[in-house]
Amino acid sequence: MYAVVRSGGKQLKVKEGDVIRVELLDAKDGDKVRLEQVLLLGEGDQLTIGRPLVKGAAVTATVRGTVRGEKVRIVKKRRRKHYKKVQGHRQSYTELAITGISK
Repeated sequence: MYAVVRSGGKQLKVKEGDVIRVELLDAKDGDKVRLEQVLLLGEGDQLTIGRPLVKGAAVTATVRGTVRGEKVRIVKKRRRKHYKKVQGHRQSYTELAITGISK
């Protein structure tokens, strides 16, 4: 069984046992999280599509920790104007281990 969930403005296809990264959630390590914005459920040949969400469906997950992504370098430059600005950014993510999908 698999599901498509929405978290942090992104859609992710998950199944039981997957480890995913979502936008930073307000949860501590080991907490149980319930993702209730399920857009689609699939099992074998059967497919349940939500309009816009599947009623009563939820994905449960355990928080494995907070991780940070790769550093992104932002460079702004104006040629011949003696202007150059370099900035960096690292996005924080919450790592989730999917424990179950319920209808």
